[in-house]
Amino acid sequence: MEGTPGPSQVVLNPEDAYCNSSTTPVDAAGSSSPAVAKLRKLLFRRMLIGVNDGRYFLGLFHCIDKQGNMILQDAVEYRSARGSSSPLTEQRCLGLILIPAACRSSCQVDCSIEEKMSLLCLDK
Repeated sequence: MEGTPGPSQVVLNPEDAYCNSSTTPVDAAGSSSPAVAKLRKLLFRRMLIGVNDGRYFLGLFHCIDKQGNMILQDAVEYRSARGSSSPLTEQRCLGLILIPAACRSSCQVDCSIEEKMSLLCLDK
């Protein structure tokens, strides 16, 4: 899951994230920029986010700020069992968590291939 994003991964950039009426261009019809529209499609979708220390967090995407920090709700942490040679994974329920952009190594959206393609293409 780490490394460069594959065709089924949606990449979130911090510059796509900020939605503020004073800085986000809005046309006469009231719609916001394509970047904001892309992020609105991701709201409340299940996401799997990997962090630099090898842990993964699975939860519902709640929001992202200008710096790219993300908040997941109903999050569960997954990590490898320490001191064990077996591939056991420990998990614990965390609830609402903030994942700093500097710690994030990967981000995947849990949805069908058709939905992933529509998230990547905003021309529809």
